[in-house]
Amino acid sequence: MLCPAMMTDQPPPPLEVTPMLAEVSLVPHMLNGDGMQQMILVQVNPGETFTIRTEDGQIRCIAGPAHVPMVSPNGTMPPIFVPPGYMSQVVEENGMRKVVVLPHAAEFHPSMSMPPHHVSPYLPHHPAMLHHHHIYPGELPPHFIPQLPPPQVYSEQDVVCHSGAMPPRDERAAKMQEQLRRRVKDRQLGAAVASSVRISQSPSPPVALHNGHSKGHAAPAASPGPCKPKPAFRSRASPPSDAESPDAEAEMRMLELLSSVRKPTVCSVASRSAVLSWQQPLPPLKNGDAPPPAAPLPLRYELALSHSGSEGNFTPVYLGKDTSCTVQDLRPATDYHARVCVSCGSVQGSPSEVTSFTTESAAPDAPAPPWLMQRTKNSLCLQWKAPSDNGSKIMGYLLEYDEGKHSAFKEIYSGPAKQYKVLRLTPSTKYAFRIAAKNTVGVSLFSECLTCSTAGCAPAAPAPPRLAGAGVSWLALEWSAPCGPTAELTYTYTLEMEEEGSGYGFKAKHNGDELSCTVKNLRRSASYRFRVLAANSEGRSQPSAAVEFSTCPDRPSPAGRPTVKGRVLPNSLHVAWDAPKDDGGSEIMQYVLEMCQSQSGSQWEAVYSGPLREHVCDRLDPGTWYSLRVYCQSVGGQSQLSDSLSAQTDPVPPGPCQGLRLAGRAKPREIPLTWGPPAQDGGAPVSQYAVEMGQSAEGPRSPLYQGTETDCTASDLLPGHSYCFWVKAANQAGWGTLSEVCEASTAPGPPEQCGPPELTVKTANSVLASWEAPACNGAEVSEFRLEWGAAEGSMALTYCGPSPSYEVRGLVPATAYYCRVKAVNVAGAGLFGDVAMVTTSPSVPAAVRLVEEVGEENLSEILPGPASSCLALRWEEPCCHGAEITGYNIDFGEQLPLSVGRTNSWVLENLQPDSTYRVRVQAVNCVGAGPFSAALKAKTRPLPPDPPALECAVPGPQSLKLKWGEGPSRPQLSGATQYCLHMQASADRLVCIYSGPCHTFKVQRLSEATLYHFSIQAHNDAGVGPLSPLYSFSTTRLPPPQLKAPRVELLDWNQYEVTWEALQPMRGDPIVYTLQLLRGREVEQLYKGSTASYTWSGVASGSDWRMRVSAGRQCQDGGELWGQHSPSAALPTPGPPETLQGEPGATAGSGAHPRKSGALTDEQFALLLLLGFATVAILFAVVIQYFVIK
Repeated sequence: MLCPAMMTDQPPPPLEVTPMLAEVSLVPHMLNGDGMQQMILVQVNPGETFTIRTEDGQIRCIAGPAHVPMVSPNGTMPPIFVPPGYMSQVVEENGMRKVVVLPHAAEFHPSMSMPPHHVSPYLPHHPAMLHHHHIYPGELPPHFIPQLPPPQVYSEQDVVCHSGAMPPRDERAAKMQEQLRRRVKDRQLGAAVASSVRISQSPSPPVALHNGHSKGHAAPAASPGPCKPKPAFRSRASPPSDAESPDAEAEMRMLELLSSVRKPTVCSVASRSAVLSWQQPLPPLKNGDAPPPAAPLPLRYELALSHSGSEGNFTPVYLGKDTSCTVQDLRPATDYHARVCVSCGSVQGSPSEVTSFTTESAAPDAPAPPWLMQRTKNSLCLQWKAPSDNGSKIMGYLLEYDEGKHSAFKEIYSGPAKQYKVLRLTPSTKYAFRIAAKNTVGVSLFSECLTCSTAGCAPAAPAPPRLAGAGVSWLALEWSAPCGPTAELTYTYTLEMEEEGSGYGFKAKHNGDELSCTVKNLRRSASYRFRVLAANSEGRSQPSAAVEFSTCPDRPSPAGRPTVKGRVLPNSLHVAWDAPKDDGGSEIMQYVLEMCQSQSGSQWEAVYSGPLREHVCDRLDPGTWYSLRVYCQSVGGQSQLSDSLSAQTDPVPPGPCQGLRLAGRAKPREIPLTWGPPAQDGGAPVSQYAVEMGQSAEGPRSPLYQGTETDCTASDLLPGHSYCFWVKAANQAGWGTLSEVCEASTAPGPPEQCGPPELTVKTANSVLASWEAPACNGAEVSEFRLEWGAAEGSMALTYCGPSPSYEVRGLVPATAYYCRVKAVNVAGAGLFGDVAMVTTSPSVPAAVRLVEEVGEENLSEILPGPASSCLALRWEEPCCHGAEITGYNIDFGEQLPLSVGRTNSWVLENLQPDSTYRVRVQAVNCVGAGPFSAALKAKTRPLPPDPPALECAVPGPQSLKLKWGEGPSRPQLSGATQYCLHMQASADRLVCIYSGPCHTFKVQRLSEATLYHFSIQAHNDAGVGPLSPLYSFSTTRLPPPQLKAPRVELLDWNQYEVTWEALQPMRGDPIVYTLQLLRGREVEQLYKGSTASYTWSGVASGSDWRMRVSAGRQCQDGGELWGQHSPSAALPTPGPPETLQGEPGATAGSGAHPRKSGALTDEQFALLLLLGFATVAILFAVVIQYFVIK
């Protein structure tokens, strides 16, 4: 089914104010099922939504970017009606005709990829547009109208009007008008079945952008309200009308109106902002026509800026309905170019002309903080870098400091230098500096502050250290910074310690800038002396006064582990312990004994506290484990806990067990039992249980179970019988009493185990299995279950039914199979019987797989013949089906197949070159021949190419351009014929100088007038062809180089001396020269000879007389080879002689000038040609602009 579809931009304009969104007509033959299929490929751009209704009535919304293919079952090409701003294009690719619906600005290529797999073909977006002959947007369910945020305002595909590759306005408008005329003509040719489509959606609010970046978050778009269908619509049987033509003309007029917007006007310009405004486009008025009524159109304006020229990339900075915009965040003293583009719904006009403006200059940027280069006690040398001047040259810098008082800043320097030395400062004092730049516009912001200090002197002796805390092996000390003028600097402190009685004196224990230190690893109850020293970059102070501190005593070591003294009684324990090995330097004051129950997890409780080392614990529970531990206390603190002692009182036998009962449903031969432990375990854990069983309560009993578990199962019982059970518990003190009696009965059982089935081989693919019914065990057998498989451990259920036999079909020949069977009745399924095995009879081999052609490079042996008449084949050996494969038959188009031995490869010989063969292979065993494999189409190689004829296209003195064959000079595809050009290096050796697909090659770095020999060879996929015979080509002689301009000196008023540079003979050939006189366009040869100078007598009657010289090479064969002429040199103008003023060659008066010749020089003639060509080009451009474009 073909779904008519349209694409809309987000958000779409309302239909009430955009009449160009007309009804979409459906052609009847687009919906029938006749003819071949047609595919419609719809391109959805980013920010657009494509909405369709499928065959099952569901609505699908597809968000761009995506390419949506839709199939039409009709055989004819249906007319496609598209919305304004889009066009339809028919493309044929791979034999399939596609109708592409895409915007005017987009281009479709046949190699366009299909939708990517990671993009879901149907996404739940809002239904922007629906097109169906009986479905309206008002019928949409509520969950298809969600709250959606406005689409992204700018992207590479959305902002089409500001792209750099857009055609000119007039050319684009002409193309769009031509496309609209074609669409109107197509609409008038087809029969239309119309359905009304109305879309109502609130337009998104304008988004103000500054310099290409958003300055806020856009509010989410309002939820679209329910759409109402149009009150009137055309019926299906109505004849075609011309209603679509006015819509297309209205769309074309709207496009012309939007494209007539004028360029924006710059209202005001500042250094970092500018205010631009523009006018709403107005329709053109003809003579005598009244202006149309003012109907508000939903116009949206898009302003774009570029700072890289009018032809550079434009960046959108505003999108909205206002006709003015303030652009912020501009750069000072920068040229900007602006243009505006107007859109109405999905119709978008061409951009306006470009308006240029330049922002004003501004104050410089804030400079970086200065840095310190050198310091002394009374001076600081600072340096800084120049910041950005923002269009105005920096005139100077302003340096301020806080005078070392951390107060307000004061100016210390103002000037153009980038370095300054601050003098008359206080030693050992911190100063803060900041710098600012100024130009003709103003002063910049101040930089960040630089804090540095001047040099000072050594610090004074600090105060003695103080005790902050003391421990057994550590002392925490602290001290203060020394007083004096250097108190604000950073100091390094050294703490020294002297141990009492050591005799080593003071030793350093700490060195750092901290005012505290903790000395560790000291002896307990010992005295130590301490002093501190301060140091800075200027020196080290005297040590402070020594003070003495002592460490604290240590706590005692743990007491001995408690032990049981005497016999353990059921209700008391007598324990004793030893004193600690180390008392920590002080006397033990008391011992504390703690006790807890080991198994109950109770907390430790103190049961004794005193100086004695033994105690009797009474009022204990019999048969209970207790844990005991002890610790001692002294002046040094409390010791660690000793190791705990675990002791148990004597237990008693347990009481009777509780709750002997069934653990579940009784089985035919089993009764599961369970019970609970005794309420009184006698002070010892229950070690085991014993269960007794009897036929009756008064009858004899037999032991059933003895173990540690609280459940057991009575097995090997008779189905439907009653039994009595008792249980008792035991611990280390002995067995307890029996529990109360429990009576239970067994249930009916499933059938007995079946015997192995009897298997009979019917054919190579079927086996008949039969079996006998087992004992039913009280219930009639209802069905049998047969399991069958190719392995004994992987059998599957094959048959389930009441029949005692079953024939298994579809088996593999010569394969072993296993099976087993079991019986089922109302009580359940019996056990499977023994496994039976059978082997099917052998058959013909299976079809050969993977027949392929083997390349010559993959063969282990050389082909028996040329590659153009051989084909190497390879295949995999198929399944033999129980009989060993004896050979293969190869069918390659001959009358009889070729029979080969048992091998998986073969080479076909004596084939026709460059021919295609259809190859099939079948396997053969003792049973017969198997089926043929799938046909393989293989082609033999063609014969190697012959060498082409070689000729010299362009000879030169040091190069030869060779040409061969007929073809282009540029390289072709990799499959073309390759050529290898050889040059003879010696009498018996050729060197390859070129290899490639080209038909020409230029040999460089050759000697002049030398004969060279060449040979060429061609090769392609068929192989390498033979070498051609040797071709001989000779290089030409090298002409002399161009000389410099000759030097002309005036010897007398009518005599000139001309000199030029001399050249050395070339390879033994002498050099001759020719001197020519240029009089305008006339050339006269004055001299030809081997000397490098010439004296000419004559009078230059014009200022355009010049001389030039050229060198020639006299070859040994009698010919001459001339080089290029040198640049010409002008003749000096002689003064008129006094004695010959009346002669014809002299001028009459002293103030007269010589008469210029009427002929034009080369430069003047070239200038006239250039002016003529320029005039003709301008005339042609004006004619094309006026007659073709407009």
